[in-house]
Amino acid sequence: QVQLVESGGGLVQPGGSLRLSCEVSGGGGLFYLSVGWFRQASGKEREGVSCSSQSDGRQFYADSVKGRFTVSRDNGRNTVYLQMNNLKPEDTAVYYCAARNSPRMPEMFWKQTTEYNWWGRGTQVTVSS
Repeated sequence: QVQLVESGGGLVQPGGSLRLSCEVSGGGGLFYLSVGWFRQASGKEREGVSCSSQSDGRQFYADSVKGRFTVSRDNGRNTVYLQMNNLKPEDTAVYYCAARNSPRMPEMFWKQTTEYNWWGRGTQVTVSS
């Protein structure tokens, strides 16, 4: 069983930055997993933000965050990061990380919540002046 714990959320002003962390434990380790970041704003559906595919090194981003967010991973620390820069009020949401039981995530699937096997409980990000 794999557990994921997010941290790093908080309140930030527009234009500010935050770095979210997703610590992974259990299973065979982060090396064998693809990990995605999702967010869910109040009253809206959960949407894919980014994904790190381990085996091919690919990274995927939603159009709304391209150029502002960067996903990275430290397999030795079993942690995946989401660096968020130039934050906007519309980025306000609960952010979740999720893991797929495969080191490779095909691009056509990364936004689909059903492609992930385990989920964290989320961390709140609020962008407001």
